[in-house]
Amino acid sequence: MRRTIIFTSLLQLSRNFILGIFLMNSFILSAQGASKESFEAGNAAYNEGDFTKAISFYEETLEMGQHSAALYFNLGNAYYRLNKVAESIFYFEKAKQLDPDNNDIKVNSAFAKNMTIDAIEAIPESQLARIQKGIFGLFSLTAWSVFALIWVWLFALFFIAYLFVKATNSKRIFFFLSLLSLVLFVGSLSISFTLDQQQKETQYAILFSNNIDIWSEPNQRGEIQFTLHEGTKIQLLEALDEWNKIRIANGSEGWIKNAEFKSLNN
Repeated sequence: MRRTIIFTSLLQLSRNFILGIFLMNSFILSAQGASKESFEAGNAAYNEGDFTKAISFYEETLEMGQHSAALYFNLGNAYYRLNKVAESIFYFEKAKQLDPDNNDIKVNSAFAKNMTIDAIEAIPESQLARIQKGIFGLFSLTAWSVFALIWVWLFALFFIAYLFVKATNSKRIFFFLSLLSLVLFVGSLSISFTLDQQQKETQYAILFSNNIDIWSEPNQRGEIQFTLHEGTKIQLLEALDEWNKIRIANGSEGWIKNAEFKSLNN
């Protein structure tokens, strides 16, 4: 009797969980439908060669709260056609964040970067760093978090089954499955936590100002170390009044004053 009640409760919880996912997805699909016309109008304007109008429709779609790799990619293409270097690179970078393995995004992003003045070679990554980046980059932060929830849910189900089944072979199977689910839960949770910390602590931006001097200290008594131009990707390290400490891909650091940039973390 007790076993029947427990399994009935688990079945009800599973149904509620599935229903919650269905309702959440229905809401998302509804929201996407509301902005579909604006997105398609942008595509039509782009195909007609009216890139300014296309950008207007795409940005209207963004204002509706819709964010996708396709939308950012199309925005990047439209700005590229207008020779807007910084804007084009910014939106290609946003598209890569959502779809890092998309070859079209990579190719067009490379074309846009060829329009920049600054040629900066990135510091080579270690083999371990590349492996970690490859594993962490398999899925987004949201996906890793969902996986963690799924694995802990399965761990609970398998462990309860292990406690209540009588057959020895079945107990072994459920114990193994519960242990595997626990390991995968811990792994997914660890990756989610690490990615979340990285996103909070590591802030990147694209420079929108041209001919920006990089100073050795946050005052004009220091020395100008080098100059950057629009479209360059920078890492924001520290803010002090009207100054921002930055790092570029080759590891060089310095301070910029009153520079216009757009954060890639928003």
